[in-house]
Amino acid sequence: MSAASALQKAIFAALSGDAALTAMVGADGIHDHMQTRSHRPCIFIAAIESLDASTASEAGEEHLLTLQVLAAEGGNRAAQEIAARVRAVLDDADLALDGFALVSLLHRRTRTGRDARTRGHVADMVFRAVTE
Repeated sequence: MSAASALQKAIFAALSGDAALTAMVGADGIHDHMQTRSHRPCIFIAAIESLDASTASEAGEEHLLTLQVLAAEGGNRAAQEIAARVRAVLDDADLALDGFALVSLLHRRTRTGRDARTRGHVADMVFRAVTE
């Protein structure tokens, strides 16, 4: 398993295991990939970009993780509230990774706006993780 895969698995578990978050999006509202017909609101892991961050003595990777929160039409406030809960769950979280160590996981930015294609609202969240 790669560090990115272990990170994705741990993030999915952390989000799925948060009772407040599942109350906001429903039991089937958290996905590790985009669903073709998912209900709204929902959260999914949109992308993970991994870069080498090794030092002379330690192997490591930097990961830029993008999560998307999708809310129904008129749901900008809902998208912002769900994004705030996601940030509370993940920012500086101490997650256990299978076969790797998580050095840090920090929120970098969130952008919310209207998604004209689906007539809903979306919050794009970016987190930076470092693994060894």
